[in-house]
Parts: sequence; C-alpha cells; structure tokens
Amino acid sequence: MKGRLVIVNHNKLTHGLAAGLLVCCAGCTVGPNYKRPSAPVPATWQVSEPWRQAEPKDAVPKTDWWTLFHDDELNGLETDLLAANQTLQVAYAHYQQARASAAVQNATLFPTVAVNPAADRQRYSGNRSTGSTIPIAGLPVTQNSYVLPFTVSYEVDLFGQRRRTIEAAQAAFQANAADLQNMQLVLTAELAADYFTARQLDSEIGILNRTVQTLQKGLDLVKSRHTGGIASGLDVAQEETLLNTTRTQATLLQQQRKQYEDAIAVLVGKPAPDFRLTTRELKAEPPNIDTTIPSDLLERRPDIAETERQMAVANAQIGVAKAAYYPSLTLYGQGGWNSANISQLLNASSGFWAIGANVAEEIFTGGARRGQVQYQQAGYDATVANYRDTVLNAFREVQDNITGLEVLASARQSQADAVDSSRRQLDLANSRYVGGLVSYLDVVSAQQNLLSNEQEAAVIQGQRLVTSVLLVKALGGGWDAASLAAVHVKPQLKDIVAP
Repeated sequence: MKGRLVIVNHNKLTHGLAAGLLVCCAGCTVGPNYKRPSAPVPATWQVSEPWRQAEPKDAVPKTDWWTLFHDDELNGLETDLLAANQTLQVAYAHYQQARASAAVQNATLFPTVAVNPAADRQRYSGNRSTGSTIPIAGLPVTQNSYVLPFTVSYEVDLFGQRRRTIEAAQAAFQANAADLQNMQLVLTAELAADYFTARQLDSEIGILNRTVQTLQKGLDLVKSRHTGGIASGLDVAQEETLLNTTRTQATLLQQQRKQYEDAIAVLVGKPAPDFRLTTRELKAEPPNIDTTIPSDLLERRPDIAETERQMAVANAQIGVAKAAYYPSLTLYGQGGWNSANISQLLNASSGFWAIGANVAEEIFTGGARRGQVQYQQAGYDATVANYRDTVLNAFREVQDNITGLEVLASARQSQADAVDSSRRQLDLANSRYVGGLVSYLDVVSAQQNLLSNEQEAAVIQGQRLVTSVLLVKALGGGWDAASLAAVHVKPQLKDIVAP
C-alpha cells in the first residue's frame, strides 16, 4: 500500500489549534456593513379637492386585495390564478431555488466529514528496486490492503468571507420572496384589469344590441311611411345604413371581447377553447382606496423591496471580494483503520490518525483582487441606481392613477349629463319628424349621437375600474415588507449529520 505518514508534535499542534480557534472566535468581517441608501420621497400626493375628502377611504386588505370590488366571479378567477398560473409557478420555483441556495451557504458553517473505504490486492514484482519498502527482496510478493479512513476538514472564517457569502445568500432569498409577491401582484392585477375590460365590452355590446333593436323598429316605421308616400327613399337608406353600421360594431367588439376572455383563460391556467366567461354588463363601482402617505410606499411595494434586497446582496459581495486579500485557515483531521487482514481491520493496532492546519495566502495576483473589488463596488452602485429608479417610478404610478381617478370621476358625471341630453335630443327629433317639421336626417343624427355618448359612458366606467385596479397595484396590493423578516434560512445543528 502506498501512503504518506505525517508525524506531528502533539503538544505544539494542540496549542496551535487552540490559538486558531481563538483567532476564529475573534475573527472580523471585512467589507462595508449594509445600510439602505436614501431615495427621494415626496411629502404628499398631488390631489385636488374635494376628491381626497369626498368619502372615507378603505385600507387595502393584507391579502386578497381584489375582494375590495365585491365581485364573486372575480374572486373565483383570482383563486384559480393563484392555484394554476404557470408564470407564478416559475416564480415559486425560483423562490425555492433561492431557499436551497441559502441552505447550501449555511452548510459551510459546519465541518465536512467524509469516508473513503477501499480494499485491494496487489502483487509486487520480484525484480523491484532494492529501495522498495516491501521485504524479501528478489521475490514476488502478493499483499492485501483494507482501509477505512475518515477525514474532517473545516475552514475557519477568519475575515468574514463565509459570513458575507451567507449574508448575500439570505438577502437573495428575501429578494426572490419579494419577486414572488410582486409577480403575484402583477398577475392578479392583470387578471382584474382584463376582467373589468371584458365587462366594459359586454356593456358596449349590450348598448349596441339594444340600439340595433331600436333602429330596426325605426326602420320598420320609416318603411311603412315610405310605402304610404310620407317618407322618402333617402330616409329609408339613412336608417338602414345606421342599422348595419351598428351591427358591424357589435360584431367587431365580440372579437375584442374574445381576446380578453382568452387572456383570462391563460392567467387561470386553462386552455382558451375550454374557457368561457359569462356575459355580464358592467355594474360595479370603484372602491375607495386609502393612499396613505408617500413614504409608506417604500414598505408596501414588493418590487421596491426586491431591489432593496438586491442592494444588500451586492453590498455583501463587496465584503466577499475584500476577504480575498486576507489569508485562509483550514483545520483538518484524518483517522481510521488500515490492515492487510480484514479480520484485524478494527483492531486497536490497525488504527491511524493525523491532524493539522493549513494557512494559505495569495501574495501576488496581478491586480485580480483589486479588479474584483472594483467590479463588485460598481455592481453595488448599479443596484443603488436601480433602487432609486424603482422608487421614482412607483411614485409616478401612484400619482398617475390618483390623477386618473380624479379625471375619470369628473368625466363620468359630465358624460352622464351628455347621455341625458342626447336622449332628449332624440325624443325631440322624433316628435318634430312625425310632425313634419324636420327631415329624417335629424333623427338619424340624434340616434348616432346617443349611441356614441352611451358607449363613451361605458368606456369611462370601465376605465375607472381598471384605473382603481392599477392604483391598488401601484400601492402594493396590501403587501408589507415586514413579512420578509420571516424569510430566513437558519442553520441547524441537525444539519451537521444531514446528507
């Protein structure tokens, strides 16, 4: 058997290991400690009175924010999305990977133990060199060897490289948790927006279908008058044109509605040909939403939390890079049994052992370590800029949707007045036409005007609901960054014996 015997002074080695352990306990952690950088935060939202004080506001629920809209069908679709959406499943798998990666780094806190049993039978040449350790020179020798060795090694974290690596892995795990929550918020908001847009199209199609019925009655009346010689052929042609145009609009909107229905099918994890969304005109009203103060947004948006955790990862990586300037200390031990006879393998005389320590330090790297530190510092600077950009965009999204709701609330009222005026105009045009005071062109014009205003009112109502969904999304959907405190993989003593 070939091997190497290490002879050590036990007393000196014991003192050396004790000193090493003392250094380990007193080890420092190089690199900057993390502190969240500042970001520009406005004092208040820009709103106009009396919108902010019009009605008391309701806080966004911590979970299931869509229940604010009190729509059972929407609630069911959101539940299906959480259970079956494949994009969300991808985000969850990445979250699980980040958890496992943090556990891998935690494992470096413990020593590694390995066993490498071996058995061999070897014949040595009779013409071997005279310097051979095999006795009875000049004769061939056959020898058995059975070895049951155990090795233990542990790298002491003198300057915090391992601690910084674990810190980075934990922050990355939390960033993935925030990304998972952000993906859930994005998808559930997309579903709600598509749902209310489909309902808006249902309302528009309903308006068009009712208008078609009214126009058909009007056409029958004009044809009857034309037969009696009271109305002209031009009157009939004008009414037919408007009727057919309205039918065309209803048909085209069906295609748009189908596209939103298919988009919802994908979001809830169902094949589009098998999915049907019931037809129902839009009746819901946007909920009253508490916008709170702008500074709260930093703790309520999962995408902001994700970019903040990415800064923590990059900051820890600077410490990992700086630790490369300092030496590493590895403690090791080896022991086991070695025998030429398997029956004597576990005898006391068959035992062997060795313990020691290695100190390694790179003296010259050609500037590689300095370049790595600079690389990680630049990466950290990039995450800071990305964080601040995310914060600025978050404030923009909230302000845009607050303004949008204000404008749409005002537009809704003025459009309701326009619909009422259009109805009166049509009634007057019909009366004057029957009395022979105006041509049928005035009636057709009034019908077109009413249809256009009713459709615009439906669009505004749909936009109000979609904008309220976007405002909830911009505010974080009731999420709170404090929940990330529980996202942590702690090292356990039982992990020492884990495979």
